[in-house]
Amino acid sequence: MKSGVLNLVVKRLAVAVVTLLIVLFAVFFATSMLPGDTASILLGQAATPEAVAGLREAMHLNDPAILRFLRWLFGLLHGDLGTSYANEMPVAALIGGRFVNTMKLAGITTLISVPLALTLGITAAMLRGSLYDRTVTILSIGVISVPEFMVATLAVLLFAVYLRWLPALSSVNEAHSLTDLVRIYAMPVITLTFVISAQMIRMTRAAVIETLSTPYVEMALLKGASRSRMVLRHALPNALGPIVNAVALSLSYLVGGVIIVETIFNYPGIAKLMVDAVATRDLPLIQSCAMIFCLGYLLLITTADIIAIMSNPRLR
Repeated sequence: MKSGVLNLVVKRLAVAVVTLLIVLFAVFFATSMLPGDTASILLGQAATPEAVAGLREAMHLNDPAILRFLRWLFGLLHGDLGTSYANEMPVAALIGGRFVNTMKLAGITTLISVPLALTLGITAAMLRGSLYDRTVTILSIGVISVPEFMVATLAVLLFAVYLRWLPALSSVNEAHSLTDLVRIYAMPVITLTFVISAQMIRMTRAAVIETLSTPYVEMALLKGASRSRMVLRHALPNALGPIVNAVALSLSYLVGGVIIVETIFNYPGIAKLMVDAVATRDLPLIQSCAMIFCLGYLLLITTADIIAIMSNPRLR
């Protein structure tokens, strides 16, 4: 049975690698087909045709697309993300600081959303059918139904425009104290927490309820165990695999949420850098940022799949 689990894990990893290669291929050719000529945009409207042709030749834009893709892929395998067209700097240097900012935002969101979602999901399962359970379920379904940009827009209108408690833009460079950091990160974190917590609450509740219906938990209840003891000592340890799987799947939504949140709040992260790169047709920068987001998403999804495999009692 252990060899069967190992085979499934290897298959999931192989699928993740193949998926990454397909996405890299799609991202490269999708960015190559963006409207507008990169050389003309970089040189401006006053550029002569000779200057545009010379720049295209210098940037190898006249080479066949498949050749440029293979050259880019070869560079990735050797840790070279290329050189930015607009800034004439290594892409890795441009992404470095922005990557740290994005990871800070994702880390703070995870530290807040995961304990909150697990607490609400587990307590809703313990009080299944109660007013509390129905309230949590309705609110989580309502939040799932609202797109990220709508949550961010409502947060700006409420906290920045009407109440004037928080700044509408998140400028990390203006943070000089703990209070400034809280004010800067508050609205992006609130938005992302809403995005990922609702799904996590529902999946956690479902996992605990499914475990509560197993025979050994019902036997513990018949023996006189309290509901809290039954959940914490019997149901929760056996539901840990599905719950961790639910957390990993929910955190994968951070990838899409971060792109929207960084753009709306002007947060200096990778997503904002990628959006700015689209305006200047900075293809190496766009492709590298998209690759990082894809890689993060695949890591979370693959981790969730492996956890689901390892926690499946039929495969133990």
